[in-house]
Amino acid sequence: MTAEEFRENSQRSIDLFNTEKLSTDSTHVLKSAYCILCISAVAICTERVEAKLDAKEVYVWTSLLQSARSVWRQRDGTSSSTVTPEVAICTGRVEDLASSPRKKSEKIYADLLHFYSSCCIIHLVRQTDTKMMKIRMKIKESIVMAKMRVLLAYSGGLDTSIIVPWLKENYDCDVVCVAGDVGQGEELEPLHEKAKKCGAEKLYIEDLRKEFVEDFIWPTLKAGAVYEGKYLLGTSFARPLIAKRLVEIAHKENCTAICHGCTGKGNDQVRFELTIKAFDPNMQIIAPWRIWDIKTREEEIDYAEKRGIPVPVKKDRPYSMDRNIWHISHEGADLEDPWNEPPEDLLLTMVTPEKAPDQPEYVTVDFEKGVPVAINGEKLDAVDLLTKANEIAGRNGVGCADLVENRLVGMKSRGVYETPGGTMLYAAHGILESITLDRATSHYKELVASKFAELVYDGMWYTPLREALSAFVDSTQQAVNGTVKLKLYKGNCINAGVKSPNSLYMEEIATFGDSHDLYSHKDSAGFINLLGLPLKVKAMVEQKNKK
Repeated sequence: MTAEEFRENSQRSIDLFNTEKLSTDSTHVLKSAYCILCISAVAICTERVEAKLDAKEVYVWTSLLQSARSVWRQRDGTSSSTVTPEVAICTGRVEDLASSPRKKSEKIYADLLHFYSSCCIIHLVRQTDTKMMKIRMKIKESIVMAKMRVLLAYSGGLDTSIIVPWLKENYDCDVVCVAGDVGQGEELEPLHEKAKKCGAEKLYIEDLRKEFVEDFIWPTLKAGAVYEGKYLLGTSFARPLIAKRLVEIAHKENCTAICHGCTGKGNDQVRFELTIKAFDPNMQIIAPWRIWDIKTREEEIDYAEKRGIPVPVKKDRPYSMDRNIWHISHEGADLEDPWNEPPEDLLLTMVTPEKAPDQPEYVTVDFEKGVPVAINGEKLDAVDLLTKANEIAGRNGVGCADLVENRLVGMKSRGVYETPGGTMLYAAHGILESITLDRATSHYKELVASKFAELVYDGMWYTPLREALSAFVDSTQQAVNGTVKLKLYKGNCINAGVKSPNSLYMEEIATFGDSHDLYSHKDSAGFINLLGLPLKVKAMVEQKNKK
């Protein structure tokens, strides 16, 4: 190259390096390496890379960098006989990078810099740049060949089971799977083997149960939030928690995209993606149901069977189910017709009322500041308490909700939800609030509960409004302390008693007997006169106008 071209390339390399950060993404590293092929740029960049690596406490590559600097300083004494084999080594190293682009970026950077400074640049100085051009071409090829990494929200169900091979076939990418343990129980045990059979590189199973119950379920319970009068939001508030963890692991694994198996008709796509945007607004999102040619669950099953992927559903019962420690949802197949009664064998965590015991079961629930802390006098942590509540309510047929709900995306959808323990705890919490909240607060809290439920259902957990409403709810729960006794009988959850040290119910005032000085019947006359004054005035005006 001419002296002018050399100066221009050198300055361009230095400028590019000044604007790019040392990245842990292999593609960015290779691009950076390509930018520093000129002599003066390598000399400067050697020192800068060494400083950056030291700052990141990657000391293991210091010797390589020192060796590179040493060779650079002694370049004039290098014999031409050493150039060809060294260039061959460098070429082989780049070929290795092209086939294995996921190696640690620090090692890639250090190795490339060592070879360039000791061999390739010397070869360029001696005006024999044929080999260098080949190396440049191989670097460009390796950049193109570097696979993207995609993080998949993985459940092991039908959708996510076939998404793993679909991603690999259509994106030529490496797939990292993440399953959030929010109380699925035994469902998670075989997922490691299953994910590998599907073609995933690895699987994370994150235990989110404690955080799920304490930070999502209890705040919603305290709010009394129920969507459209029946749905206790089991899937709705699990998705934001899982999505937050997806973003955290995507950053850890250097994934540039997050994929989910939600359909384009459902609410979950909104819940996942709003949370992802809240924690990483630049993260790419892949939603196969909006892209692929598969239209039905039967087609999904065919796709899986052709690739030898085991799936947990059969064509004669292809229900879509979501399970966590709070509930199980059932959708699809014959349930799509609201005229069809759910089959008797549908329920998994509870019995039907017909199969519940013929004798009622009594249970007590203790609350502290609106949070359940004990069942039948036994103090339990959040996860164990909810597990026990599910067992007790489930065996008595409590907690099945069959409803047609209004989805966020505009359509109506029929679902059958098992929420045994949640139904029991909601009932107990409401009963306790009836004696601990004043009238105005109780009525206003009902309005808040409706809005809170809508926000949760719509995937708006990480919003200022939801957080503000939770702050209001927490302030109302300071006096919600006490014990509730329930009678569970064939699907019914009946109030059998309540007591609280903060109770606003005073028998001495409410009694039909003599309240003595606590209440005077005569006081009601003046109260009614004032309360009814607007009505009295309106009636007087109307009478006057009729004359």
